[in-house]
Amino acid sequence: MPEATCMTVTFAESWDAASRTGGRELSPGEARARDAAGLPYVVVHRAPGREVPLGVRMVAWQAGVLDTWAYDEHGRRTAETELRLLTDERRLLIRSLLVRQYQDGRTAEFDVDAPRTSVDLAADGTARISHQPEGMRGASLEAEVAVADEDLWTARPGFDDWPGLPVADALPDWVAAQLVSEASGWRREPSRLLGSTDFDRVFRPGTHIPGLTVLDPVPCGSVRVPSGVLAVACPQSWDREPRITVAVPPGTYRVKAALVEVADQGYGSYEDVLAVRMQIGDAPVAVWEMALGPRDDTLRLRSGEAFGFDTDGATGAFGDAGVWQDLRDQLERSNWRGSPEADKLTDSVAGMHLDGGDLGADLAVFCTGGDGVYPVWVGRSASGEVVCVDVQTAFDLDIDA
Repeated sequence: MPEATCMTVTFAESWDAASRTGGRELSPGEARARDAAGLPYVVVHRAPGREVPLGVRMVAWQAGVLDTWAYDEHGRRTAETELRLLTDERRLLIRSLLVRQYQDGRTAEFDVDAPRTSVDLAADGTARISHQPEGMRGASLEAEVAVADEDLWTARPGFDDWPGLPVADALPDWVAAQLVSEASGWRREPSRLLGSTDFDRVFRPGTHIPGLTVLDPVPCGSVRVPSGVLAVACPQSWDREPRITVAVPPGTYRVKAALVEVADQGYGSYEDVLAVRMQIGDAPVAVWEMALGPRDDTLRLRSGEAFGFDTDGATGAFGDAGVWQDLRDQLERSNWRGSPEADKLTDSVAGMHLDGGDLGADLAVFCTGGDGVYPVWVGRSASGEVVCVDVQTAFDLDIDA
């Protein structure tokens, strides 16, 4: 980002990178005192006549942290960096860089089709570069390279050095040179946003998977989603807002469980629920895509990792995101002995179903195989429309076998 003339600097106690809002404004004297004491504060770089900042730095010397964000004129984050103080307090390790490009002014922040490049660096002088020229749906070009000392570290800035240290929204020259070079060592990794599992197999009666026989899928009620935003999350989570949501046409959708017979040589065969599905449309699924939460970026995933919703109560649920908290409250009340809402809750083979009544929305609760993170997979048609939303609930059973 070219350094703007007449750039101004202001200070704040904290910063919300998504909403571009800061905490209590600090005077230069207060910020200087916090810098000297190692306490957290924020430096905001602005240009006259521009509503959104050019860049922001969050500083917390006691924690050894310096994080930065660069914004374009539309308020979208174009770059993020993490710098860390290690044993030498005179210099900072440039631990990670993430740069995004947007095709035009209408492209949403973090759009899955926006090109992006991530660099993770280590103090031993190595770096992992991941480049997605076609966005998260495309393949990733990846390489591990050696990094020169001067590209790995930067001097710790003094408090008065901020105006001379603008936030960058372009890749360093050494990274750009790696991307355009013909050097060997680059490998092509398939998109981690797109899954290889065919969930349709476990909803197709009679299908044989090693150790499993697929039985008839079992209906688990229907869920009204009037807002057009489906939430998939643990209904017992402390989070008031679901982190995984999927945009669907407003409507009422059937939920069903994939029931399988498991051949167990030690204890004999038994039945188990392998996955749950909310059926949105009738078109064939052409691709399975991982649902993402805020700031989820597949460049941050290692092989075999996935984003999803977190549960420490071994449960998940489908529900309307617009009244998610209201549904959770009603679910809790319906479990009280003698509650007038108890008749709103019925059992299903996957877990429970809550009739949300006057909320105009419902909740389908399902049991998972335990605590942890459960990916949410969106089946899309060849035209990109949502066909179904699936969650594998039993991870000790292998769908891909």
